Amino acid sequence: MNKSIIKVSAFALLMTANIAFAQEKSENQKEKVEQLDEVVLSDTKFELKKENSGKVIYKITSKEIKQNTGKTVVDLLDNIAGVEVNGNNNAQGSNIGLYFRGGRNRQVAIMIDGVLVTDPTGISSSYNLNLLDLNQVESIEILKGSSSTLYGSGAANGVINIKLKKASKTPISFNYMASLGTNNTQRNRKTNLDELNQSIGLRGTLDKFSYLANFSMSSVDGMSSANDKDAATPFEKDEFNSNNSMLKLAYQATEKLNFELFGDFNEYQYDYDGGAYFDSDINNGFEKQLRFGLKSNFNYQKGQLKATISASDVERGFESFNGFSNTVDNYLYEGKSLFAELINKYTFSENVHVIAGVNYQDFDNQTTTPFGNIDSDIANYTTIDPFASVVYTRNKFNLNAGLRLNNHSEYGNHLVYHVNPSYNLKSSDDFKLKALASYSTAFIAPSTYQLFSVYGNTDLDPEENSTVEFGFDTSYKKWLDASAVFFYREEDNAIVLPDFITYRNAENTVNAKGVETVVSIKPIDKVTVTLAHTYTNKSADFDYIPKHKINANVTVKPLERTFVSLNFKNVGERTYFDQYGSFGTAGEDVVIDSYSLVDLSVNQHLGSHTVLFASLNNMFNEDYEDTLGFSTKGRNFRVGLKLNF
Repeated sequence: MNKSIIKVSAFALLMTANIAFAQEKSENQKEKVEQLDEVVLSDTKFELKKENSGKVIYKITSKEIKQNTGKTVVDLLDNIAGVEVNGNNNAQGSNIGLYFRGGRNRQVAIMIDGVLVTDPTGISSSYNLNLLDLNQVESIEILKGSSSTLYGSGAANGVINIKLKKASKTPISFNYMASLGTNNTQRNRKTNLDELNQSIGLRGTLDKFSYLANFSMSSVDGMSSANDKDAATPFEKDEFNSNNSMLKLAYQATEKLNFELFGDFNEYQYDYDGGAYFDSDINNGFEKQLRFGLKSNFNYQKGQLKATISASDVERGFESFNGFSNTVDNYLYEGKSLFAELINKYTFSENVHVIAGVNYQDFDNQTTTPFGNIDSDIANYTTIDPFASVVYTRNKFNLNAGLRLNNHSEYGNHLVYHVNPSYNLKSSDDFKLKALASYSTAFIAPSTYQLFSVYGNTDLDPEENSTVEFGFDTSYKKWLDASAVFFYREEDNAIVLPDFITYRNAENTVNAKGVETVVSIKPIDKVTVTLAHTYTNKSADFDYIPKHKINANVTVKPLERTFVSLNFKNVGERTYFDQYGSFGTAGEDVVIDSYSLVDLSVNQHLGSHTVLFASLNNMFNEDYEDTLGFSTKGRNFRVGLKLNF
């Protein structure tokens, strides 16, 4: 790691700590927090009381994010029932597999402040969550289940709705975060500080104008991406470096009309190895993404109108050693996307409101590789989707129903719909109990890679899904929160690459079923215990999806400004189908052993300005494989400081 960076970081830590202690004020009284009815956005794209939603939507709140300072967005997602993250425990910068209810990456839509984010250069077109700094995030909503009616292609299994921070009400406020830690595998127990993370932000409001700017950087070294357990000598270390910047400018033109200009630029560079259990000191890669856009919101007497336009430009590439020719091959992927949406909510009465809109998306992909190119003049497509839904709430009954007509330039029209009733069996202040059910259809359009690459097939049909779910959601006296949901999903026309020559649609229907259960209790005022279990059974699987996954978390507030969190995760056996013989078992299943991890984190608030935090991950140094052939992190610690004023 660059020693000058460490020196600058240490100096910044010392200076900011001195500033914080100088400005610290005595706080002997608790803050009085106004208790508001919890609202969710993911179900309708507009604020909706949680009790009127027919979905179990998990929200990672601002408070939870503050209590998990130093972690990543993916770290928090990995603890949600029904969500399986593959690769998060591998070397930094590894590909992340994000699976909802047995589905794949490209069946989950990722929204940032209501704007769809994708990567048109990838096989799955999924957004790289490594590009997002948790310090920029205010809250995260996770909506599981088919949501194509509202969010379009790619939302067949769920939506991750990320809300970024807003400007402060003061003219200027400042925040800074820095952390140092180790980055070891299970067999390497060195105490070198190989991981450095820093983030700095400014935000404020001046009359009708508000702003927010954030910059973060990360530098990680210390472990090899490939597993070297059977190697005679340890593999070389693979380094990862990233920079993330974000800017939001808002203007409140009138009491009812506002505008927001936003943009971000993210880049990272990384080393990687030759494959499973195979080292390389040559391979390296990079990724850059520029995204910018404009949003406007207009409130009128009986409704609300939102308009959004966003464009992104992605460039990524890598160098890979070719053992056959003894040369280095270069790969370059360039993609552009355009997202535009106009959506209106109209309130007919206290019980009925209608949401209607139109969505436009444009993607193109330019790829240059030694094995063939993709020309952006050919590898492009557009979608124009009108959609509408109605939300009806009366007495204890709620109904959310809608449809969407997808107009795709490559495969024509496709209609999807959903029906989502729910009923509040009990709705007193002390006890709430809601029963819910839904039936929905969805589709996933082929990516530009699957359509136009050397493996592409322009005759591909879109994947089609139908999902049924039912369950309940309950709470009792702010002491108990619990939910349980059963789901069953069928998928037709799954896109596969059976011969590694041409993509095609699978002939058989794939089904997935399961149950997601979450119980959160607060036995005493200072303690919260959350238990979650996910059961997933899929008829055919090429992914690392366990049948059973258990998450348990205990959060304790032993002192007024101290938070201690202990997290346990057990991931059951996973079956990986070795389609191409990568592990010497071509055409056979490889069973990957189950594993358990225990993580500890502590946040100590020093007054109103400073937070000290520390974490100990994989406390018992569990030796396991998350992805076959690749390294996983062993016992590691991290310490840091966060300053706000």
